[in-house]
Amino acid sequence: MELKYSNKKSEQEIFDSIPDIELEQINSSQSQNLLIQADNLVALKQLIIKHHLESKVDLIYIDPPFATNNIFTITKGRANTISNNANGTVAYKDNLKGADFIEFLRERLVLLKILLSNKGSIYLHIDYKIGHYVKIMMDEIFGIENFRNDITRIKCNPKNFTRKGYGNIKDLILFYSKSEDLVWNEPKIPYTEEDRIKLFPKIDKDGRRYTTIPLHAPGETQNGKTSKIFKGILPPKGRHWRSAISVLEQWDKEGLIEWSDSGNPRKKIFFDKQEGKRMQDIWEFKDPQYPVYPTEKNPYLLNFIIKTSSKEGSIVLDCFAGSGTTLKAAHVGGRQWIGIDRSDEAIKVIIKKLDSVEGNLFVSKSDYKLLKEKRLKQKSVWYKAADVIKLS
Repeated sequence: MELKYSNKKSEQEIFDSIPDIELEQINSSQSQNLLIQADNLVALKQLIIKHHLESKVDLIYIDPPFATNNIFTITKGRANTISNNANGTVAYKDNLKGADFIEFLRERLVLLKILLSNKGSIYLHIDYKIGHYVKIMMDEIFGIENFRNDITRIKCNPKNFTRKGYGNIKDLILFYSKSEDLVWNEPKIPYTEEDRIKLFPKIDKDGRRYTTIPLHAPGETQNGKTSKIFKGILPPKGRHWRSAISVLEQWDKEGLIEWSDSGNPRKKIFFDKQEGKRMQDIWEFKDPQYPVYPTEKNPYLLNFIIKTSSKEGSIVLDCFAGSGTTLKAAHVGGRQWIGIDRSDEAIKVIIKKLDSVEGNLFVSKSDYKLLKEKRLKQKSVWYKAADVIKLS
């Protein structure tokens, strides 16, 4: 399936239509991290043709506009409620709708796929009004076989709005990979006390909580090694033992197999041996109560994604960098990062947020005056830990 609309370009037309505008390095840092103030479409092409980062990025997270037709502003260091008539300094305008918005996003995703490594993943944050169209468009670009999850993100507490319809407390994150062989660090979250009692209902003679699981699984085995007799019994028809007979015998010797009254063996799983439970596809990472930048996301959300889908030294890219939450999480997690945003207000917030990271990311106070003068002269931004690039 594919989306069809009048202004849809081929992938080659998208790439060829982007102007080759040089990016200017402002400071002399040799860092591998890049903070770029530019139109992200121009910047992404430059990352491909000039920085040679094709297939080098392990993780992409983007939180683009949601086609809301609103203006987002900042007043006295606080993000305002979205409104077409909002006061304050404009952070960005979300004024594309329908097919224009879809093609705007598609143009960027085509380039992001080029940058994504064969082990890479992309997480796209979007809302319920436009997200299902975006899902079809991403299926086209990345392949439906590389679709991993449609993650529901609980964004706020329930509201009592008076409208005909259910209250909206969630948005969604579309998770795709470049291939089957993706970077994946199995995410575990702590069991609650309720989980401990409900999921591990049995108690052994030493007071340890446990549950049991079947020793057999569906399917026959070709070599028959897991279809042999164990303690005088065979696995049920159409099933095989989960492990080799020698392993089952060792488990039985260690008291890790529980036998039912009818002689059915099951493996004991002890609560105190578990690292945690597997993360499911409903996440509760609520938005900050007092954001400093419009639509700022929960830092724990980005920490979780970065730990799960990248490794130390991976390149993490966010081309709608906004408040810089992705960049800070990547930096603290020992990843390289690339942040792109064209908004002056976003760059200011990013620098301030990264300045809070321990490790003296910025220049000394004695050098600040000179850098400030250079910044004003060149109408650019500066950042010590990154090669700061802006359209020249």
